[in-house]
Amino acid sequence: MALTAPRRRTAIVFASLVLLGGTAAGGVAAAAETGAAAAAAYPCDVKMSAAGRLSAGYYDGTTVVPSTSQVTAAGKEAQCLLRYQGHNPGTIDGIFGRNSQAAAKKFQKGVNYACRTTLAEDGKVGQQTWPYLRRLYC
Repeated sequence: MALTAPRRRTAIVFASLVLLGGTAAGGVAAAAETGAAAAAAYPCDVKMSAAGRLSAGYYDGTTVVPSTSQVTAAGKEAQCLLRYQGHNPGTIDGIFGRNSQAAAKKFQKGVNYACRTTLAEDGKVGQQTWPYLRRLYC
């Protein structure tokens, strides 16, 4: 009996897992753990100071632009604050990738509309965007 292409791939994957010393479930779980470790998620505990300033505790400044290629404290802070403000940056991993940039653009657009300001809607969190990201109002 000849196997269809999808069933043949499934059989090959299963056989490979067994040969590597795992079962189908064990091998898949191990692969998922490896992927999760590669995209570590950091916790977000956003707090507001008495002065009304939001902070997640990773970065306290307003000048560093989060990196698109490496984990940074500014990246984790911006991602946490974006999520807190209702914009989904994806996994809180400290790397300001496409999802984070899209969330930042939506945030900037919303601030421009609500606060009648002219933030660049570029998805970058820099000196102009940080102050708005750190508060709940204009």
